[in-house]
Amino acid sequence: MKTPKISEAVVRRLPVYLRFLSELSKRNIHMVSSQDLGQKLNVNPAQIRKDLAYFGEFGKKGIGYDVPYLIEKIRQILKLDQVIPVVLVGAGNLGRALCNYNAYLQDNMKIVAVFDSSPHRIGESINNLKIEPMQLLKDKIEHHRVRIGIITVPAPEAQTVAQQMVDGGIEAILNFAPVIIKVPDSIRVHHADFTTELQSLAYYLNSQAESAGEAD
Repeated sequence: MKTPKISEAVVRRLPVYLRFLSELSKRNIHMVSSQDLGQKLNVNPAQIRKDLAYFGEFGKKGIGYDVPYLIEKIRQILKLDQVIPVVLVGAGNLGRALCNYNAYLQDNMKIVAVFDSSPHRIGESINNLKIEPMQLLKDKIEHHRVRIGIITVPAPEAQTVAQQMVDGGIEAILNFAPVIIKVPDSIRVHHADFTTELQSLAYYLNSQAESAGEAD
């Protein structure tokens, strides 16, 4: 039987489901229906059922989903049931914020090393992580068996850093630099561009203002 291809949209919704289910678990809520999930997350319940059905039959008709069981299954799907070490390059304000946030992560995905090219930053500590020189990047990737890298450097440096990560064995990159990086097709890249997101929000604000003007 041919395995259906899972779209990126489905994969991106799974962490949203996981976060809400984890909140339910903290409140000792053990069962939830797709209707309740849909209402709280503003997602069509049929879409939730379809998303989860790609990976198995997790719910019971007329009853709903067992919250602890579904949390366990989604964590397995997202590979969060294993330790996933991450390296970060760029110890500026954003890089420091991400390293500090690292302490609050409950999943097994953790930043294990941080790097920077500035001699003024090397040797400093951020949340018990020592800023290390770029020359050690490859060795650290190999030592910790790192497969994911985060880039928080200025745009002109991003491509060079991405290539160093690829050369070190990184398989996936989260890029915060406001530039498109080029890597082999086998490397997965997600771009987190604040400017793009804000500009797209501005479009909707303008549309609302225009609609209001037309109504007047």
